[in-house]
Amino acid sequence: MHGRNHTAQVLRFGQEFFLLDCGEGTQHQLQRFKIKSSKISAIFISHLHGDHYLGLLGLLSSFHLSKRTQPLSLFGPKGLDEILTTHFRWSHTQLCYPLTFVPTQDQEKQVLLDQPRYSLSSFPLSHRIPTTGFLFQEKAGPRALIKEKVLENKLPVAAIQRLRSGEDYLDASGERFRSEDLTYPLPKLRSYAFCSDTAFDERLVPYLQGVDLLYHEATFMEAEAKRAADTYHSTAKQAATLALLCGASTLLLGHFSSRYVDLSNLLSEAQSVFSNSLLSEEGKTYALPLHHE
Repeated sequence: MHGRNHTAQVLRFGQEFFLLDCGEGTQHQLQRFKIKSSKISAIFISHLHGDHYLGLLGLLSSFHLSKRTQPLSLFGPKGLDEILTTHFRWSHTQLCYPLTFVPTQDQEKQVLLDQPRYSLSSFPLSHRIPTTGFLFQEKAGPRALIKEKVLENKLPVAAIQRLRSGEDYLDASGERFRSEDLTYPLPKLRSYAFCSDTAFDERLVPYLQGVDLLYHEATFMEAEAKRAADTYHSTAKQAATLALLCGASTLLLGHFSSRYVDLSNLLSEAQSVFSNSLLSEEGKTYALPLHHE
């Protein structure tokens, strides 16, 4: 409604693509914005309210019809596997690609993917049914060498490997070569948090501390704070307050009620508390640039 679609976000890191939630019409939006769904290697579903997962069956079926062969990992709440199994059993569908389901839990932080360059975790949100947010955290890669200094000191390959991993190198004579002197500083590691549906909850702060980009639902304005509390949703002001408490760099507002045609007042409400607040817009990319300390 009002040109806004059900929740679905594509998170890209290098050549890896992850889908966060999959509301109805997601695959059409992927086509519209020229995102190759075949590149998606993992899907994360926050909870089992229809506007967050009803596009999943269609997307998984389309993967099957297009003869996908790459494995797909699916992370979501208990019961999602039963929904999918029931559908595929009664439609006599045997998927032609490996689909692995990993159940999430809404009691504490849970590491779902732990790779050399990143981790992706879930954490509990406060909603009417079991719901999780998702946190992407980049890990440090090898440090870049200052080549002139390495050549000047005629260091062996073994030294280079240690220096790039952040360790100092001690040669046979006892001379120490410090990694910080022979390599460039690492860029600041980036992070992104996705809070789909949740009431305002200060218990989220430890999970979100210092996050670069925080997506947080802002279903209502503060004038509807009672309705937000009754339905376990948040206001724009509450989302901004949480961003302030956790020290986020940028707040991305989303999940707006259809009662709001013009979203400018929600944005103003959030910016009155947290100035670096943005509205999430259909098809727009929000980049976290590499930058050095």
